[in-house]
Amino acid sequence: MASGDTLAVFTAQHGVPPASNYAAQNSRNVHPILDFDAATEQAIYFESVLPRHYGGGGLTVTLFWMGATATSGDVKWGSSVERHQASTDDLDADSFATEQVGTTTAPGTSGQIVTTAIAHSSGANMDSLAVGESFRLKIARKAADGADTMAGNANLLKVEIRET
Repeated sequence: MASGDTLAVFTAQHGVPPASNYAAQNSRNVHPILDFDAATEQAIYFESVLPRHYGGGGLTVTLFWMGATATSGDVKWGSSVERHQASTDDLDADSFATEQVGTTTAPGTSGQIVTTAIAHSSGANMDSLAVGESFRLKIARKAADGADTMAGNANLLKVEIRET
């Protein structure tokens, strides 16, 4: 596997909501989206298995999103990885690695897609996830953070995980 190759892609329909403060499933011109509020931190989870062709590098999580109505301001996103190590991790409790963040300015036209790339170095920043292991990825809009200045919802369309 080469650096930059795609390991997983998730659409809005793959999202699994937490018990509270979750991004709402919606659609925009028949495109499935997840709405993240501007006032309250909301999250969504995606679950998968790290492919066997993963080469051991870090991960870059790329979010494909747009402003629901806004055409200015920044959105601050967070992502974190939770490893499900066989015969070790208890899925009755969360055990996410430290959240990594990225901030991107909304496009100047509502409905245009922009991307935010969030790097997770190999090791602890990705919960020491290994080849063939189950994992969960948490995506959150950091609405209360001063760096998040975009008014209105952020619409998440897709998430790509690449090896870096």
